[in-house]
Amino acid sequence: QVQLVESGGGSVQAGGSLTLSCTGPRLILDDYAIGWFRQAPGKEREPISCISSSADTTYYDDSVKGRFTVSRDFAKNTVYLQMTNLKPEDTALYRCAWDQRFADVCRKSGTLFALPNRWGQGTQVTVSS
Repeated sequence: QVQLVESGGGSVQAGGSLTLSCTGPRLILDDYAIGWFRQAPGKEREPISCISSSADTTYYDDSVKGRFTVSRDFAKNTVYLQMTNLKPEDTALYRCAWDQRFADVCRKSGTLFALPNRWGQGTQVTVSS
């Protein structure tokens, strides 16, 4: 049973902006670390940004550092990914996932990838040049 739901994707031109949302049960969005991943056609799923349960620790992949910002709104049970200065290489399916530990939610592989009920279905982002 999928418990996280992503939204906010769409098609934009290079240089544009989008804000993705990841919502779910309060138990998950209040107490667990959340990771944002993306997967482009023919490529592996990769973590691009993560946020700890208390929002005091964040991670950004070098490819998005300075352009993307992750945040969480506890009142709305939502984690956001603000994306600016989008590039064609940002085109991918974006998914969020949760884990008890920040260190585990930001891995490029591991147990989390074998637990489909911790993932949302994803939202597509397409950036044209």
